[in-house]
Amino acid sequence: DMFQLLGSRFLVAAIFMSALRVSKRINVEITSGKVKDLLLVAILQPILYFIFETIGVDLTSASESGILIALIPVAVAIFAALILKERLTLWQWLSIFASAGGVVLITLPRFQGGSGQLTGILALLGAVLAGALYQIFSKKASGTSSPVEVTYMMMWVGALFFNGLGIWKSVRTSGLPSYFSAFISPDTLLAILYLGILSSVVAFFCMNYALSRLTPSKSAVFINLTPVVSVLAGVLFRGESFAPIQLLGAVVVLLSVWGVGQNRESASSPP
Repeated sequence: DMFQLLGSRFLVAAIFMSALRVSKRINVEITSGKVKDLLLVAILQPILYFIFETIGVDLTSASESGILIALIPVAVAIFAALILKERLTLWQWLSIFASAGGVVLITLPRFQGGSGQLTGILALLGAVLAGALYQIFSKKASGTSSPVEVTYMMMWVGALFFNGLGIWKSVRTSGLPSYFSAFISPDTLLAILYLGILSSVVAFFCMNYALSRLTPSKSAVFINLTPVVSVLAGVLFRGESFAPIQLLGAVVVLLSVWGVGQNRESASSPP
């Protein structure tokens, strides 16, 4: 069950961060004044994002989901302009849209046509919305909370929510003992440790740290490097083929990431 996996993943992440906190390797001071902003971030990511993404990926093809998720940087730029009053140059806007186009080129060889159900497409658009707003409000939270504190709240809220949901589903179907069966297999346990520590704690801390130092529009475009890394990993470790159009898409994404960081024309500073 996907929610069982998510619950296990974020439980490992929460315990890992708590161990770092108890051993004084990290400093976490979540006061009452910080809770509202941090809770909003955690509801958007991981709760809403992973719910929408899980449903959407299940009901659409890999290529369709990849193309739609590539819209997150575009949505981030729009929300950053509306909420944070961030001003981008024309060059930066073009680079953001080009990065989404690069992802389309990368996924074209795997395109399976319009197989996605409307529900799946709408769910993925919900994931795009949640993922974009997470970056906006993580940026706002960075004014009062450290990246470690933002990540800590995200891991614990994710652990409590997804484990609560997973246990509730198990009790209604196969019984509570089946919920903990995932930890019996060494291979599954290793995968959960990887997802919990590296893909959750490390990855989200890096994202929150980047958002505390960069504008959301500049940090969000790096999301579209994911399919580039995925294709390269497939070539290197699984011997998969690498079509010329995918190479073109990878180059477009890389140039777009560089382009967003450039200021070809002056942008007005927000008042």
